[in-house]
Amino acid sequence: MPTIRPLSDLRTNTDEILNLCLREEQPVFLTKNGHGKLVVMSQNYFEKMQAMTRLYAKLDEAQKSADAGDKGISHKEMMRRVRARLKRRAR
Repeated sequence: MPTIRPLSDLRTNTDEILNLCLREEQPVFLTKNGHGKLVVMSQNYFEKMQAMTRLYAKLDEAQKSADAGDKGISHKEMMRRVRARLKRRAR
């Protein structure tokens, strides 16, 4: 369930809003006169959302490629590439 607070809480209860964002790992929606105006979230949550957005974009690109008839690469070739990449990172 989303956390919804009045915008004035950002000024008067900043630490509480901060702790909510960090503890719950969810955004806090801030309203003014009953209407949504801002969303506040932890940096960690924001970075997770960004990573998910990039993943969805890559999955969409892969789906479009598959729909266009691209066969991709074999499992064996993918594993070879993954192992090579891991080996480079270990250095």
